[in-house]
This record gives sequence, C-alpha cells and structure tokens, in this order.
Amino acid sequence: MAGYLTTHVLDTAQGCPGKGIKIDLYAIDGDNRTYVRSLETNDDGRTDSPILPKDEFKTGTYELVFHVGAYFDAAGIALPDPKFLDTVPLRFGMSEEVHYHVPLLVSPFSYSTYRGS
Repeated sequence: MAGYLTTHVLDTAQGCPGKGIKIDLYAIDGDNRTYVRSLETNDDGRTDSPILPKDEFKTGTYELVFHVGAYFDAAGIALPDPKFLDTVPLRFGMSEEVHYHVPLLVSPFSYSTYRGS
C-alpha cells in the first residue's frame, strides 16, 4: 500500500472552510529544508489533490506551511501589524506507508492540528 498526504483548513473564527489558503510542503532532512510544492485550498478548505501523492510518497519528516495571514486579510478581518499568526508551520513525521491527513483549525489568534483520517 502506498502512502499519501492530505490536509484541509477550517476557520474556527468564522465557522467555515478556509478557502484560498496557500500551503507549502517541505521535506526535512536534519537541518536541510527542501521545497516540494505549493497548493491552494478549494471552497471546501481542502486541496484538489493530495499534497503528497502516492507516486511521490516517502516516509520522513515534513513541514506544511499555511499562509493564513493572507487568508484573513482577504476575508476583511482587521488584524494588528504584525499579525499574531501570519504563517503557520506544522512539522511532523510520517513513518508508515499509509494515508496521513494533517488538518489545521485556525483563527487569527490560535491554531490546532491532529492526525486525522
């Protein structure tokens, strides 16, 4: 079974999916951080395809960077400068060849994540 990685974003402040959020994926190897790709969330707060598809999946350490500051700007939410949260980096390990789902629940002043299904 080949593994793959998916994500989605929920805006807990407005109670809706996080639409139009840019997400960058990096592979981490020790002190090295290698850019893999960027995707954007759709109307449902999900990416249209896996952020790391089966044919590219490798176990290891990764980082998702969610560009939430631009999302809150586009939503017209007035925030201080600098924003408390502008980008949210999530670093995590994938040790098995299975489906990993790493969602982000976010507001302008807090976030949480978990290993979903």
